[in-house]
Amino acid sequence: MSGYRKIGVLISGRGSNLAALIEACQTPDYPAEIAVVISNRPGAPGLQFAESAGIPTQVIDHKHFASRTDFDRALDDALRAAGAELVCNAGFMRLLTPEFVQLWRDRQLNIHPSLLPAFRGLDTHERAIASGVRISGCTVHFVRAEMDEGPIVAQAAVPVLPGDDAEALAARVLRAEHQLYPWAVRLVASGAAWVEDDRVVYAPDVPQPEGVTLFAPLPGH
Repeated sequence: MSGYRKIGVLISGRGSNLAALIEACQTPDYPAEIAVVISNRPGAPGLQFAESAGIPTQVIDHKHFASRTDFDRALDDALRAAGAELVCNAGFMRLLTPEFVQLWRDRQLNIHPSLLPAFRGLDTHERAIASGVRISGCTVHFVRAEMDEGPIVAQAAVPVLPGDDAEALAARVLRAEHQLYPWAVRLVASGAAWVEDDRVVYAPDVPQPEGVTLFAPLPGH
């Protein structure tokens, strides 16, 4: 793998996936660094992670803009001023305009707490439990104008256990997110994963699973 990218991270809240990305970027061989962290909400707890790591932060409060287009233009200006080459949504709770998405097409990633295309949108864990699925997980994908759409870079699966409530399942999925997002960003930033014909393809040296099956519940009883 080869390549190096500056990334801008967009947050709205606690920033736990941001913290995982910060930790990953501190390893010597990681092919990216965080150039700026931008929150659309003043006082977002995740800003503290960036400030503690010496990463520049900026608040662009969407409430101060007359339109989504104006907000997105300010967001784009801030990312470009910081030299960002990739954008990572990490709990960023704003739908971006098609114009913004096109400006960053195939250079913007999002992480979603389900195995897309299942359970797009909000309340994913409640909906997963209510549906009776036995396996859930998380997905990192390139952003498209439609909510939770776009070419999938990587996914991680976790079991839905008997007795799970939304909080328990969310905690299990979140642990997987913290492993998956830095790995997916590594693949994209290094040039080992890219988009062709609206699907992600990988370099030949990217490890792929062979003969691995996840059962939930386990067979054999």
